[in-house]
Amino acid sequence: MMRHIELGKDAQTRQAAVRRLIRNGSIQFGGNRPAKIYGRLSCVSGKKMKVANRVFFQNEQEAIKAGYRPCARCMQAAYLEWKNALF
Repeated sequence: MMRHIELGKDAQTRQAAVRRLIRNGSIQFGGNRPAKIYGRLSCVSGKKMKVANRVFFQNEQEAIKAGYRPCARCMQAAYLEWKNALF
């Protein structure tokens, strides 16, 4: 897991770092640290998130291992599977 805020001192530097990490396959999912939710990088909810709360994961297993749950908006099937496992 890597925190978005730690990728650079300003927005432009962080944006360039994120693009580079996506291109080389180092990150595939994003997450909200306080809410413990992960989802696709293209998720509308994830794009509205504060930079200080955003984290990135290399794969889904890394997010699950860190205690995050799937996003109900962009990962409906995985979310329903997670939710049904609770009950």
